[in-house]
Amino acid sequence: MHKKNEADMISTNYIVAIDLGTSYIKGIIGVRSHAGIFTVIACEAESSANCIRRGVVYNVENTANRITTLLRKLANKAPGVQIKKVYVGVGGQSIRSIDHVVVNSLGADSEVRKETIDALYKECQAFKPDGLEALSIVSPTFYLDGNQENNPVGIPCSRIEAHYKLIVCRPSLKRHVMNSIAERAKIEIQGIFISPLALADVVLSEDEKDLGCALLDFGAGIASLTIFKSKRLIRLCTIPLGSHLITRDLTSLHIVESEAERLKKTYGDATADRENDSSVQVNSINGAGIRQIKLSEINEVVEARLQEILENVQARLVESGIVGKLNAGMIITGGGASLKNFDEAVRERFGTTVRYAAVNKTFFEKTSAPIEPEFGVVAGLLLKGTMNCSYTPPVSSPVNRVDAKVHAVVDVEKQKEKEKQNELEKERERERLRIREQVRRDVESEIKQPGGRGKKSRRFFDKMAGFANKLFDDKDYEDIKKKEDDAWENETEKREINNSDKQEE
Repeated sequence: MHKKNEADMISTNYIVAIDLGTSYIKGIIGVRSHAGIFTVIACEAESSANCIRRGVVYNVENTANRITTLLRKLANKAPGVQIKKVYVGVGGQSIRSIDHVVVNSLGADSEVRKETIDALYKECQAFKPDGLEALSIVSPTFYLDGNQENNPVGIPCSRIEAHYKLIVCRPSLKRHVMNSIAERAKIEIQGIFISPLALADVVLSEDEKDLGCALLDFGAGIASLTIFKSKRLIRLCTIPLGSHLITRDLTSLHIVESEAERLKKTYGDATADRENDSSVQVNSINGAGIRQIKLSEINEVVEARLQEILENVQARLVESGIVGKLNAGMIITGGGASLKNFDEAVRERFGTTVRYAAVNKTFFEKTSAPIEPEFGVVAGLLLKGTMNCSYTPPVSSPVNRVDAKVHAVVDVEKQKEKEKQNELEKERERERLRIREQVRRDVESEIKQPGGRGKKSRRFFDKMAGFANKLFDDKDYEDIKKKEDDAWENETEKREINNSDKQEE
């Protein structure tokens, strides 16, 4: 029993999370301890080409197939574990934060209670933004009679305002995720989280969120910008421009897209050196040979598109009123951030400190599998998981297998004995039916005999009645008894008539 409980305890700790990215669908499986520390078992990735664009599922069937393959890879790294549920991270170009204010007038010098805060939150939940779906409510800020209070419970006031950040998206974003995972891949969704916020939780420190920072995730399809100040979310937005646009621009140099992607990753530089006259070899279209392209030409294309994207990021920062207040600087991550000198380009554009994001290892056991920066989102999703996502079939020990064999032999012997008893019972039943039928015939024959039914007939019936009563069904016995009584009355009546006739004569 102890071993079974131990196995059950282990199986309830498996957490599985996936993130739907433009280039890759990434997944992670880990075990959560009672102290909330995770041991990462494995991280895997599956190409999302032709099924996800700008973080949004557009081919449900292909996405479901890729997810199934990804989960099979993860399950192979945890032998004996069957993945039944997953946590899912969503991003996509329609994800953003909006402000929503809920006001409650309490009356003169009324005290703010916990019930007051709960009522404000429920009213915010009931709000339905036009054409959008609210996925999460975060970072409430409270104002009591116009003064900001971080902990309003217990403070008297006549009016309270709650300023919330709602994370919203187009309804189709969540619907396509549900269709591809729950309906097509037949995997239950344990929970849906906001990918940029999950990433922020695992790569940003509380001090950085307090001082003010901006997390820029520069992906293939989109760039997401998450801004914090005073430990609160200031803004979350997505820019529908990603590093794949750089690849597409490079095809203007008369090279195919796959070759353009290779050049970007190998030679791309965010700060173009126009005086560099060195060249690189590229494959011509349709395999027509090899030709030379100058690095300066490649990086002019890279820099031009990159500056356009960073200009859009800067515009979002200006709109947020946070320029000059990012005391902890900018943190950069994502596949596009791997461009050479990308951090330098960001530093020059925004005039602030810049660092590359790294997963905070304090959340994970030292024995965990390594988590590369590109798996930062799924690592953040893993930290948010609390419910078991797997089923572990019970595995019997060698001792249990021996016991099972012994029990099987005993069960066979018991079955044989049971069959023998059943056969004896059937034989007894057949004999009982034979005797019963014989008694039935004898009694009925005696009843039907002509002539008087004197003491001899009555004695015979009485003699057989006890035996017959044991052998006959109740209904059978009652029928025979009624026949006997009827016959006795008929004979008595005949006898009386005969005696009357004789007396009359």
